[in-house]
Amino acid sequence: MALEALLLAMGLMLMLEGFLPMVFPGLWKRLFEQLLQLEEGQIRFFGMFMVLAGLLLFWLVS
Repeated sequence: MALEALLLAMGLMLMLEGFLPMVFPGLWKRLFEQLLQLEEGQIRFFGMFMVLAGLLLFWLVS
C-alpha cells in the first residue's frame, strides 16, 4: 500500500515535471538558462523551500 502510494506520487510528479517542456519547450529552455546564472546558495535555498512546501502540503493533507 505505501509503496503503491509512493509510486503513484512519483508518477504524478513526473507528469507535472514533463508538462512544461512538452507544451512550452522554448520557455523551459530559457528557464534553465536563467537557472544556470544563479549561485549555488540561491539554488539550495529554492530547493529547501520546495522541500518545506512539500512537507507542509503532505502534513496538511494527511
